Amino acid sequence: MSEAPRRRRGLGVLFALFVVSALAAGALAAWGYARYQAFVDGPLSGVEAGDSVFVEAGDSFPRVLEKLRQAGIRDGHALEWRLLARRLGAAGRLQVGEYAMEPGISASELLVRMRDGKVIHHRFTIVEGWNIRELRAALARAEPLLQASSEMDDAALMEALDRPGVHPEGRFLPETYLYTRGDSDLDLLRRAGEALDRALEAAWEARAPDLPLQSAEEALILASIVEKETGVPAERGRIAGVFVRRLRAGMRLQTDPTVIYGIGSAYDGNIRRRDLLTDTPYNTYTRDGLPPTPIAMPGTEALRAATRPEPGDSLYFVAIGDGSGRHVFTRTYAEHSAAVREYLRRYRDRHGASSQ
Repeated sequence: MSEAPRRRRGLGVLFALFVVSALAAGALAAWGYARYQAFVDGPLSGVEAGDSVFVEAGDSFPRVLEKLRQAGIRDGHALEWRLLARRLGAAGRLQVGEYAMEPGISASELLVRMRDGKVIHHRFTIVEGWNIRELRAALARAEPLLQASSEMDDAALMEALDRPGVHPEGRFLPETYLYTRGDSDLDLLRRAGEALDRALEAAWEARAPDLPLQSAEEALILASIVEKETGVPAERGRIAGVFVRRLRAGMRLQTDPTVIYGIGSAYDGNIRRRDLLTDTPYNTYTRDGLPPTPIAMPGTEALRAATRPEPGDSLYFVAIGDGSGRHVFTRTYAEHSAAVREYLRRYRDRHGASSQ
């Protein structure tokens, strides 16, 4: 065979090998691309309801990927995760926080959440009328809130909140607060304290003229009493009106919640005549004027009621006794005495003579 045909035949073999190699490479690339797209858009395996991942300050991308592996996610090679993160602009931009991983989430959706900081928000509600003991007990049970104040007494707590020497009662506004994993109880209390300051300032600025209150602090104390006495929200203004008129007339407030607060942790759920006669700084049966501090956490509506009470002429109120939380408001002591007798009758009818 001549040299030319031999050369042409060799070139043909080379061309065939090139075509086969190109086809193989193309097939491999197509397979790799299909695999990558399935990883990018498909649901991550190993994810169960309630799963989450926590990105901490200083976590590198390999560390975050390791946490995903520990959470049970085996999808994707490290290179695929890096390529996807770069494509989404998430490389080096993962934000600190806790991220939900519900079944069906894709790698793209998860990285976008981390890039945009769409973290899980937890809720904590301060209930209107709670005292500081109840608030701190509820904070201690809150998860995943970090417990930074568990070893602090009330004085140390307020110092940690940059309010040294301030009594903690009534200083935190009742509402629902959102927080994220990594936040502490001090973080939440700091926000609640600032919210109370704003609400109190607004209420005091909008106060009615000629209130027998000398300061916003006194308004806060009165609001806490109104909060504890109110069983029906619509009555806050009327109850505040009774106390304001009593203060104007120089009458003692004679309100049971202040007596109970003075008893403290020894209170067993019953208030007795001897309790009304035992003098404490909080006993408004034995002392004139307002107690020295708030007795509970008043909400925004109680603050508004204390600073803008409803007008009227009633000086007394007592529970109706039907379990509704409503009160009977009266002008004279004789009317009040009759209302008390009716309350006792209703109470006996509801609870029976054996409970007396």
